[in-house]
Amino acid sequence: MRIAIRREDKNRWERRTPLTPDAVAELQSICDAQFVVQPSPIRVFPDHEYEEAGALLQEDFRDCDLILAVKEVPLEQIYRDKAYVFFSHTIKGQSYNMGLLRRMMEQGISLFDYERIVDDEGRRLVFFGRHAGYAGMLDTLRAYADRLEKEGRETLLDRVRSAWQYDSLDAARHELRSLGNEIREKGLGRETGPLVVGFTGFGNVSKGAQSVLEELPVEHIDLEQLLRLEEEGFSDRVLYAIELSQQHMFRRKDGEAWDEQRYWSHPEEYESNMDRVLPRLSILVNGILWTEEFPRLVTRELVASLWSAGEPRLRVIGDISIDIEGSIEWSVKATPSDEPCYTVDPRSGAVHDGVHGKGLVIMAVDNLPCELPRESSDTFSAALSTLIPYLVRADLDLPFEQLDLPLALKRSLILHKGQLTPDYAYMAEFLKP
Repeated sequence: MRIAIRREDKNRWERRTPLTPDAVAELQSICDAQFVVQPSPIRVFPDHEYEEAGALLQEDFRDCDLILAVKEVPLEQIYRDKAYVFFSHTIKGQSYNMGLLRRMMEQGISLFDYERIVDDEGRRLVFFGRHAGYAGMLDTLRAYADRLEKEGRETLLDRVRSAWQYDSLDAARHELRSLGNEIREKGLGRETGPLVVGFTGFGNVSKGAQSVLEELPVEHIDLEQLLRLEEEGFSDRVLYAIELSQQHMFRRKDGEAWDEQRYWSHPEEYESNMDRVLPRLSILVNGILWTEEFPRLVTRELVASLWSAGEPRLRVIGDISIDIEGSIEWSVKATPSDEPCYTVDPRSGAVHDGVHGKGLVIMAVDNLPCELPRESSDTFSAALSTLIPYLVRADLDLPFEQLDLPLALKRSLILHKGQLTPDYAYMAEFLKP
């Protein structure tokens, strides 16, 4: 089998790769496969490292059987009767990728989607999410420091840089630990504190973000403790972190007691409960996935009510798992890494780039793992490498029911020879004119 690793070229920030040179060398030693790598001037691993690993550098991959990528593949590079593995962003019926899905169906493609490589409990096995959390936390802290600076307030946090400005995640963590020692000694300053960071989500995104904040002096509290601290007083020598439960975030519209099982089965009966929480936060870090049947977490109405009473404590929402106008309704657009924020004025509805002016700052970079390309590629490649031998051995010409693949891989097969597989038959609705 010939396996291609496509060059990522969606934007200048996309320096990741699905397989590292070390992984390629290992796989070629244990699999009956030849790897072909498209040359790239920006990939975090230079071309020569792939050559040294035994791969061929080749621009054209039409003669390959299996094509690996990270982001969506351009229509003109969808070649007939091939198998592709990448994040297709099609399973929710994303309109901007329905043309890509049609093209793959017309060309008889077998499409494996990383997003759907999951275990029996639906947990992703090949992912970048934790690195989105790492980078998103750094970018959110940078946004908070920039916002305070625009307000004429000094803070020790102005030493934190955006993730892409560090040589590595280790370098970022080292700088945060050094800053943490200074905060313990000097305090953040009464002008800055109290600094209360709320986290939503319970998966890799939220865990990654929280692990970065842990490099600073952090006191973990629950909502009740937060309410007590408002009466007793805060320390400026720590940051306060609160992990929000589903019950913190949402409530039943009819006033009945919280019922988590009912929330998941009847989300239309629930609404945001963040009016109790949001006014008490300095920063909200959002790591929840959202679909339209569920209530929004932070509505425009809620943000407007906060600002109607004056300038609230809340300064920044780091929307790491950004859905446009989704769980955070004021997340109206995604942003690039070098211009990560915009400010919304909830009273006028005005939105302008940067962190100046009155209103709420939104950090909305939609491709955060790109800011840590080496570390995110290393982790992703380690997981994907375990699955490649099964793809090499599989006879993808067999009918879907007869495919000899691990269940996690078979679950991820959206198209088989150009046809929607049973789990994805619903997607035919998205393709209707």
